[in-house]
Amino acid sequence: MSFRDLRNFTEMMRALGYPRLISMENFHTPNFMLVSEVLLWLVKRYEPQTDIPPDVETEQDRVFFIKAVAQFMATKAHIKLNTKKLYQADGYAVKELLKVTSVLYSAMNTKGLERADMSEEDSSKFKFDLGSKIADLKAARQLASEITSKGASLFDLLGKEVELREARAESIARPLEINEAEKMMKIAIDSVLEQVQKTKDMLNNVALDEANLEAKIEKRKLELERSQKRLQTLQSVRPAFMDEYEKIEEQLQKQYSSYLEKFRNLTYMQQLLDDHRRTEQEMFEEAANMLRLMQNRLKEEEQHLLKSGNNDDSDIEIQEDEGSDSEVEDRQIMKQHTATETLLQGRAGARIVGTMQGGDTEEDEDSGDSEIDLDEDEDEEEEDMEDDSMEICPSKSSHRARKPEPLEESDNDF
Repeated sequence: MSFRDLRNFTEMMRALGYPRLISMENFHTPNFMLVSEVLLWLVKRYEPQTDIPPDVETEQDRVFFIKAVAQFMATKAHIKLNTKKLYQADGYAVKELLKVTSVLYSAMNTKGLERADMSEEDSSKFKFDLGSKIADLKAARQLASEITSKGASLFDLLGKEVELREARAESIARPLEINEAEKMMKIAIDSVLEQVQKTKDMLNNVALDEANLEAKIEKRKLELERSQKRLQTLQSVRPAFMDEYEKIEEQLQKQYSSYLEKFRNLTYMQQLLDDHRRTEQEMFEEAANMLRLMQNRLKEEEQHLLKSGNNDDSDIEIQEDEGSDSEVEDRQIMKQHTATETLLQGRAGARIVGTMQGGDTEEDEDSGDSEIDLDEDEDEEEEDMEDDSMEICPSKSSHRARKPEPLEESDNDF
């Protein structure tokens, strides 16, 4: 006995819940009463329904008690105990007791772990799903119905046992006739021979079938070889239309590339066309807005003129003076405009006269006089154009005054 074994035994017994305190000094001397009490408690802890006599007063009772405990542990727990060491009831008995306590202690620990796992995973792992057990329930119902039917038939047959027992006793008591037994044996032998012949015929048929199947297998193998050779030849030979197919494929690739390029260009041109149309639409809208503004301004001027025309006669003279002043201003503007136009035309149509000879001659003086005359003629033409423009200006001013009327009629065009 070692000190470690004794310590482990006492701690395990305390953990298992043994009501009495066990010290390490209890097993220095033989103590059979304590050993018997511990053994009985362990057996009851392992299986509470066991019936082992606790009498250990006499030597025979002790021997019977040790044998009963050892036999129980060997059959139920598959634990082999040494009865001699248990009967000594000293430190060597502690090793034998430790075998049983270690099993119970490990079982208690695993049970505690299982309870902890069940408390943690009770909601997911240990739920009973009836949906997955429907087939088992149906099978259990069918078996239950079969059990009841078999039990009823068995009950009926057992009810007939009284009558059948008498008939069976009579048939057993009847003397055996050799002729009838011989006939029955011959009939049984003939039936067995017939069955043997049937089995032989079946074996012969199996052999024939096997030969037929082997012939078919060989035939199929030959067909397979021929088909494989044909496949190899077909794979090795290049088809006649393959060259044409490759050429057409190359052409198709080129056509596809050209199609992609044209499609890309078409989309680009469509985008440019959309942008051009958008800009034209914006310019058209701006022109329409400008025309609308001009129409509104002309309408306002016309209304102002109409309001000024409704004044008194005295105001008309003042307006005529103002109109004459405005006419004079318009004439001055037109005069400046015509002068600039004539100057531009004179510059565009001026003639340059000259000779290739050097020095001054009378012809040159005459040509100089002619050029001066041309300049004076041009000045006179400009004065005439100014007079004509002065005469035309009133008509233009009147035309400008009459211009807003057709603009009012053309409002519907926009």
